Amino acid sequence: MVEDADWVRIRGDLRFGQVFEGTVVNVPRPGEIGIFVDIGLAVGGFVDVALLPDQSEDWPTEGTVAEFEIWWADSRRQIRLKPADTRYLRRDFAEWVERFRPAWPSDVGCPVRDPGPPTPDELQAATRPDGRSAESS
Repeated sequence: MVEDADWVRIRGDLRFGQVFEGTVVNVPRPGEIGIFVDIGLAVGGFVDVALLPDQSEDWPTEGTVAEFEIWWADSRRQIRLKPADTRYLRRDFAEWVERFRPAWPSDVGCPVRDPGPPTPDELQAATRPDGRSAESS
C-alpha cells in the first residue's frame, strides 16, 4: 500500500484526461464492478462498471493493453480511469457524462486534487441507474 505522502505526490502530478497505456490485470466479477488496470504507477487504476459497455463480453479482458484516461482520483489511493478506446466505453458516454459529470470537458487538463468528502449531489451522481452505488457492487 502506498503511503500518504507518496499518494499526495502521485496525485499532484496527475491531470484529468491524462492518458496512460495500461494493462488490464483483473476483471473480478464481469458485468458487476469494473476492471483493475496497471498503468505503471505505485497505485492501482480502476475503471468503474458505470463507464464500461453494458455487456461484459465487450469489456477488455485480463492482459488487454489499451489507453486509459485519468477520470478521478481521491483519498482512496486509487486512480479512477476511463477507457480512451471507445470499444471499451459505454455506448451512451456523451449523454451519460453530460448528465452525471457535465464539467468533464472543462476538467480535462486540470490537476487532480482530493475534493474531500463527496457532496450529496456527487453521491447521487455516483449512483447507478438501478439505484445501487457503483462502489457497493
